[in-house]
Amino acid sequence: MINIPLEISLLLVLMVSVIVTYLAIPPIVGVARFKKLYDDPSQRRSHIKQTPTLGGVAIFAGIAIALGSFTNYALIPSMQYILVASIIIFFIGLKDDIQSIAPLKKLLGQIIAALVLALFGNLNFSSLHGFFEIHHISPVSGLLLTIFVIIVVINSFNLIDGIDGLATSIGILASLFFGFWFYISGNIEYCLIPVALLGALLGFLRFNVLEGKFKIFMGDTGSMLVGLMIVVQVIIFNEKNIGYTSAFPIKSAPAVSIAVLIIPLYDTLRVFIIRMSRGRSPFSADKNHLHHCMLKLGFTHLQSTILIVFVNICFIVLALCLQNIGIFWLTLIILGIASCLSLMVEFLVRKRNGRASPKKM
Repeated sequence: MINIPLEISLLLVLMVSVIVTYLAIPPIVGVARFKKLYDDPSQRRSHIKQTPTLGGVAIFAGIAIALGSFTNYALIPSMQYILVASIIIFFIGLKDDIQSIAPLKKLLGQIIAALVLALFGNLNFSSLHGFFEIHHISPVSGLLLTIFVIIVVINSFNLIDGIDGLATSIGILASLFFGFWFYISGNIEYCLIPVALLGALLGFLRFNVLEGKFKIFMGDTGSMLVGLMIVVQVIIFNEKNIGYTSAFPIKSAPAVSIAVLIIPLYDTLRVFIIRMSRGRSPFSADKNHLHHCMLKLGFTHLQSTILIVFVNICFIVLALCLQNIGIFWLTLIILGIASCLSLMVEFLVRKRNGRASPKKM
């Protein structure tokens, strides 16, 4: 393999992932139409037209070809296992997009992908960074925590993929944050992961957000893959901030990670609580997500996405500014503000519905 400088590799990975994803979507849309692989409008959907759902195939192709072509595996031995885990998630999502798969089977596949990353890729949490005065954790505890976090992040991205551009934009934002930190902290080799995802999502975004004959959703294939690639970045980010030995150390790294992913993580927690409080399964589908609330307030898909991403950016800035106060207090502040904002949105939705309801005689 030709020894390409890392900076050139980053540029090539970005270009290839964008181009492959962008060029793959039109023929994928054609196949989806021919095979009638649509996401049909329904009571739990927020769109009104039949739309192909295989966008994740293009995203996977962009990421896999870019990373497979320009990664120096001597520098990043875990990359081959990241790609293996991605393939597992890809086929699980593809199966679910074409023909629904049982939740337990989907969960089993996610666990297998997590085990590949943790056991073979050596991507594990090994410290709590002083949270509750705990620093080092045992390998078994680290493995269990890693599997749990991987499953949570994968499914949280799956759950927020309910309006045009939201999961894509949050994935772009997270990749920009982690990629920038990897670069300035001297961990340039790990920039390949966020850059590949960034390129694929940029190539996909136009077809997801704008209306047209090639309109497409990423489906479970894409949303779960995005979640997997993001959680890999989260693990590396947290591990590289142990001991603050990097050029630009981030204190309270776990809390900062929560801030970066506050939208998918908090919204997942929120809808699970709502569903269980009503005696329903936390995995049952509904339209109680925050993005559904934004639509109920009269915002369009694009407006809702832009506003939610802006709020996410504010959380990241807040976390970086308050990183010195400690993980516990920073996490508490982040969750407290998120709770207040969601309660305000719910109040506005109820108020709007009350005005819209006809008065009783």
